[in-house]
Amino acid sequence: MKIDLTQAFTIEDVAKLLASKDDSQLRQLRVTKNGSAYISDEVGSENIDALAFRFEIWGVGNSYCGLEASQDASWVRKVYNDLKENWPNPKSTFIDH
Repeated sequence: MKIDLTQAFTIEDVAKLLASKDDSQLRQLRVTKNGSAYISDEVGSENIDALAFRFEIWGVGNSYCGLEASQDASWVRKVYNDLKENWPNPKSTFIDH
């Protein structure tokens, strides 16, 4: 699943994005230069040329993504706010939570 940040997006969209991947492996929320936000199985500095920015790596079993994460209103709002604050002009190419 992806969110197009160039269009209006909602907290519910972010919750759906978080629910789209479980936390059984390292994941990373990434945003491409054309405004597509997605949760990647590639993490760190792998294939980052097309990215506007990326979040810190989400560890295994920490509920940063998955169903539990999508139901944590505080976490969903934090991710939503970080996306809003950094698109289209990111403070950095790496967003540390």
